[in-house]
Amino acid sequence: MAEIGECSASNSSMENWAKLIPTDKMYADIEINSDETVIFSETKSTSVEKHEWCKITRNSDLNTATLQNRSSNAIIVDETLVQKDETTFIKCGSEIVSGPVRDVDSNGCFSEWLKRSQEKHTNVLCPQCRAVVQFVGRNHYLLNIAEDILQADSSLRRSVEEIATLDSCSLIQSNLVIGSVKKRNQKRPHFLLGLEESGGLELPCPQCGTEYAGFRCNPHMVHLQCHECGGMMPSRFDTGIPQHCLGCDRAFCGAYWEAQSLQRSDIYATCSPETFKPISRRTISRIPQLTHENNRHEQDITGRCISQMGKTLQDVISEWIVRFSNREIDRTRMPLNHAEMITAETPICHECYEKLVGFLLYWFRISTPKYLLPEDATERENCWYGYACRTQHHNEDHARKRNHVCRPTRSR
Repeated sequence: MAEIGECSASNSSMENWAKLIPTDKMYADIEINSDETVIFSETKSTSVEKHEWCKITRNSDLNTATLQNRSSNAIIVDETLVQKDETTFIKCGSEIVSGPVRDVDSNGCFSEWLKRSQEKHTNVLCPQCRAVVQFVGRNHYLLNIAEDILQADSSLRRSVEEIATLDSCSLIQSNLVIGSVKKRNQKRPHFLLGLEESGGLELPCPQCGTEYAGFRCNPHMVHLQCHECGGMMPSRFDTGIPQHCLGCDRAFCGAYWEAQSLQRSDIYATCSPETFKPISRRTISRIPQLTHENNRHEQDITGRCISQMGKTLQDVISEWIVRFSNREIDRTRMPLNHAEMITAETPICHECYEKLVGFLLYWFRISTPKYLLPEDATERENCWYGYACRTQHHNEDHARKRNHVCRPTRSR
């Protein structure tokens, strides 16, 4: 959608090469005849004040153009989110839409984007990260923060008329579940339009509609969708029970339902507690494939080294988890989010646990004296690029002949 605009360098003698056609018929088409044009937008329907919205530059191939976001809010171009000052290519037929705004009144804008996406595609993709959207709901934590900001600076707040207009466009009056992440969960409704008590509507989690373990979801409850099983659980901050993996920030329901003493059934999708539990309660019997940058030769050396020492993989990992918790290890290269917050008692998912194991095995190897390594490993020279070497991934001979469990001594 293009609002009323004007060119930054109009030249009536030049031939028009593009046209922006607004979806709202109250605005006129914008003909573009300059190789570089800035489009302006109105701040309010009743205001003459205008601000830069985007700049469109004709590309050298004469068939495409580059759009730069010049506004303070995002712009959605062909369902891709373009933030302030970012650029993207556009072509004939590209759809340009005003994206989510930076305050709490963005529901109408989001609803318009959601409606268009569902009309065009089987799966709805997030305009920010392009992942398939599974769930839509209000984030009350962020809404409270936004409200505090608006109270501190009332000039940022939209007018009553603008809010009313956006609300009239809003399709999302309660939380929505969009699609599912597992085939076994396809019997679940694609859309949850409300948390009703009637038996005709399948409810998203065991605590919806019925009190369970002393808790019942209210009609406006925000739900989280488990990354592992696709099931739903209420988003709660009052229990102290972790619902997100600190290593990857994804939601997992295993710990929550274990704390609720929920017995697994075929009615609701729920995870085993094994899928999401503290690091100290996890065990491992094989070296993860991603260890030592997926270099199988280094993995083999590490495995033989552990055996020669008369230990098991679990013995070594248990020892290094203690060192990790005692902060004896530099966490700079730790491949997990919130690295400084993670301890032995932090619940993480299986995928993040394998990343942690790989990280600890790197420290085990570089801390092991050479005389404890297998003989064929001690004869190798260090690769200049160490663990950062790219050649080890496509050259077997190089991966085998050089030690890559070492720090880089030369940068590329």
